[in-house]
Amino acid sequence: MSTVAAVVIWTPGDPDPGPCLESLAPQVDELVLVANPGGNPDPAGAKVVHNAETKGFGTNINAGVAATSAPFVAASNPDVLVEPGAIATLTAFAESHPRCGIAGPELRYPDGRRQPSRRSFPTVGGTLVRRTPLRALLDPARRQRRHYLLDEHPTEPAPADWLLGAFLFLRRQMLDDLGGLDEGYRLYGDDIDLAYRARRSGWERWYVPGAVAIHHHQAVTDHRFLTRRTLWHWRSIARFVRKHPESLRTR
Repeated sequence: MSTVAAVVIWTPGDPDPGPCLESLAPQVDELVLVANPGGNPDPAGAKVVHNAETKGFGTNINAGVAATSAPFVAASNPDVLVEPGAIATLTAFAESHPRCGIAGPELRYPDGRRQPSRRSFPTVGGTLVRRTPLRALLDPARRQRRHYLLDEHPTEPAPADWLLGAFLFLRRQMLDDLGGLDEGYRLYGDDIDLAYRARRSGWERWYVPGAVAIHHHQAVTDHRFLTRRTLWHWRSIARFVRKHPESLRTR
């Protein structure tokens, strides 16, 4: 019986998923690429799920999970390279923590810097600073140190509110319990929503720095404000607030 499956999502315009798949192939038992239309990726060793129409991140992850059977699923963006041994480290941790529903590795930029992937749940005020022209006046990295947990550098596994969705290690039992990712999010926010619902259902979220992945982060919305992705981001924020209005009171 397989133990770990990996699901990689690819959309035309994204980086070539080949290197990501190659980094995962020797570490997992099942490997799936979910591809939006507009290209014909045919990676060796991976099952390809071809979409007839472009679908959002959460919808694609759910489709990839449905195409596998392993009790753990590593969900990845195509611009991630998973270091050797990372999947084994995450698996061992999750198996020893039966309420761990979501785990995340230490994400690093290609130059070796640590990416702040372990984060606290966002606040409305902080989001306004990060995702409006206010960021030109108010440095988000300086004013949002608590959100990005920039003053914390755990070297051992540490609890997390949520973990950046570029790479997530997910327990299938938790996904079944929660009904998978919310497919109403086109892009952005679905990783926060999943972690928030996991917390409400008693599932733990853990940062496991002994596992490492390299994230070739494009950060489109950080470099350009008025893009289609900006609209998707704000729609995701609005959806999260509609679903979880109590989050405005508790954070």
